[in-house]
Amino acid sequence: MKAQRLFYTREDIQPRGFVEISVWEVPAPVRGSEHVFKYSMAFIVDGKCVLRYDNEAGKGDHKHIGNQEVPYAFSTVEQLFDDFMADVDQWSE
Repeated sequence: MKAQRLFYTREDIQPRGFVEISVWEVPAPVRGSEHVFKYSMAFIVDGKCVLRYDNEAGKGDHKHIGNQEVPYAFSTVEQLFDDFMADVDQWSE
């Protein structure tokens, strides 16, 4: 099986910010993760990434909030999206 993009979007969500979300199904888990999804979800404000969820090889599932990087407990793609958007809403307030 080749990697298959399941979802991609880039949407303005406020006058100065947008979200960009990409989710792939991959043939084998990314090193450091236990599931077959590769993802990157970013919230950009004024040209600066202020929030990002990703699972780059070797680091596993984690999120960046400002300059801080913390682990993320992945369960499902749907929950990942919900958690990301909840953090975007908190950041936007």
